[in-house]
Amino acid sequence: MALSVNTNAGAMAALQSLNATNKSMNTVQSRINTGFNVASTKDDSAKYTVAQTLRGDLGKLSSVTSSLNNAKSVTDTAVAGAEQISDILNQMKSKSAEAEDAGLDVESRKAISKDLVALKKQIGTIIDGSDFNGTNLLKDGATAPAVDGTVSALQSIAKGTETLSVANQGYTTKAEAAFGAWGAAADNTAITAIEDADPAVSSQAAKDLSTDLDTFFGEVKTSLSELGAASRQIDGQLGFNSKLTDVVTSGIGNLVDADLAKESAKLQALQVQQQLGTQALSIANQAPQTILSLFR
Repeated sequence: MALSVNTNAGAMAALQSLNATNKSMNTVQSRINTGFNVASTKDDSAKYTVAQTLRGDLGKLSSVTSSLNNAKSVTDTAVAGAEQISDILNQMKSKSAEAEDAGLDVESRKAISKDLVALKKQIGTIIDGSDFNGTNLLKDGATAPAVDGTVSALQSIAKGTETLSVANQGYTTKAEAAFGAWGAAADNTAITAIEDADPAVSSQAAKDLSTDLDTFFGEVKTSLSELGAASRQIDGQLGFNSKLTDVVTSGIGNLVDADLAKESAKLQALQVQQQLGTQALSIANQAPQTILSLFR
């Protein structure tokens, strides 16, 4: 091989090798810093675009979960109210049955009547108060954001998927049919009729009230079944969405996440290569100096 001071082939080869090592080190360091094996479309266009699509799906799943959580809160609020109303109706049925006894004195019937009116007001308060974020599934005529007091939620990110809906239970109308209105438009006629001085009239009024309470109680039982089924359906969908989110997240990781243990091992190897490459370049740069010895 000819000796030349104009061209140092060895130094150029060593420099090329050192540049390649430095480039590999930059790639490994970027993977360690970001945690991604594919952080940009420049790394791997196919994997990057698939990962971006999956990230979009994760965003949609988050919206579905938020919608379902809102529907769950509204439904659970209605369930709590309906269960409490069911308990109170049992108390009212017991007292109305007690009032059917024609042998009761007037004062006893008045005491029962007052208890029934208080329980009725309590039911009205529960119906009006079973509200979550402006939506009330028990009260008739609920306003926005519900439509006619219903609540609906997204179920899936798939196109064409129907929403999950829970209907308004219409307790206002049903309760008023059983024992009259409450609040400003209070109507206690159905209850105070048991205070009549005539035992026969009082007993009949109590029997009529018992019949109406039984009807309302049956409607509440049906409503509880519907609300319970809706709540379980929402819980099931939330559980599925949670698992699906985990699977998609794992899938993205499999595509783009870096194996940090592997990258750490590569980095150490590249650091040694870089040191050796630097030394090799230094030696190659000293080669022209040997030509001077020929002229001594």
